[in-house]
Amino acid sequence: MSGRRLRCLLAAATLLGITTWLDATAAPLFDGRTFAGWEGDTTVWRIDDGTIVAGSLDRRQEKNDFLCTTERYGNFDLRLKIKLSGTEGFVNSGIQFRSERITNSHELIGYQADFGHGFDGALYDESRRNKILAQPSADVLKQVSRPGAWHDYRIRAEGPRVQLWVNGIQTVDYTETEPGLPATGVIALQIHGNAVSEVRFKDIEIDELP
Repeated sequence: MSGRRLRCLLAAATLLGITTWLDATAAPLFDGRTFAGWEGDTTVWRIDDGTIVAGSLDRRQEKNDFLCTTERYGNFDLRLKIKLSGTEGFVNSGIQFRSERITNSHELIGYQADFGHGFDGALYDESRRNKILAQPSADVLKQVSRPGAWHDYRIRAEGPRVQLWVNGIQTVDYTETEPGLPATGVIALQIHGNAVSEVRFKDIEIDELP
């Protein structure tokens, strides 16, 4: 099947609400058992019952930490499940993309699909402009947020356009206007510092776009 015909079929399936076409082209980024394809501090990150986990509900995470893919991605449709729990401090997480590790630092620089109380489904610019680029309305935030529960998170990056969905509801449709920003980079999972919290990720799949 030609790439053009496949894209047409995918578009038609999306219009009809048939998601299996997208699922059929997605590739797993996590095998459920090992950190193959990922790099990071395994004293912070661990695998438990088919999920990637960081943090603890018994002790404070002192600083931000990230688990990064070893491959780079530009245009893609990424889907995963995330669950965040916490008892004190800034209970927050997120998914970095088109990002890079900062030399001699624990931080990354690049886009972040934010997640945490008041920030579910927001788009943040980590260590670069250091601000929220786009975020859902209060009404949408109320619909998508379920504290302590698993959430479906979808990130679609295509050229300058970034779209985010939480639990099937679109939270952000943002078009980048600043020139010269990197069009590719690593994808990374975050545990935010200064909190007693735990974050879990599973069912991580990516569909690379032309």
